[in-house]
Amino acid sequence: MTTHNGRSGNGSGDLDLLRAEIRQTRAELGQTVQALAAKTDVKSRVRLSAARTRQRLREQAVQAVTEARRTDFRSAMPAILLVAAATTAVVAWLMTQGRRR
Repeated sequence: MTTHNGRSGNGSGDLDLLRAEIRQTRAELGQTVQALAAKTDVKSRVRLSAARTRQRLREQAVQAVTEARRTDFRSAMPAILLVAAATTAVVAWLMTQGRRR
C-alpha cells in the first residue's frame, strides 16, 4: 500500500515528518474554515460595502464642493444635486438590503 507521496502505508514512515504534515494540514484547514466563515458573514460584508460606498460618496462630494468653489456656484449646482441624489439613492438601497436579510 502506497500513499500519495510515495511512502509506505504500513507505519514505516518518519513519525516526526508525519506529525509535521498533520500540523500543516490542520493549519491549512483552519485557514480555509476562517475564509469560508468570512464569506458567509453577510452582515459584515454588507457593512463593509456600505462603508466603502459612503467613503467613495464623501470623496465625490468633497470633489464636487471643491469644484464648485473654483467655478460659479450656479454652474456647479447640477453636479452637487447629482451627488446628493446619488448619495440618497445608495443609502436608501443599502437600508432596504439590510432589512431584507
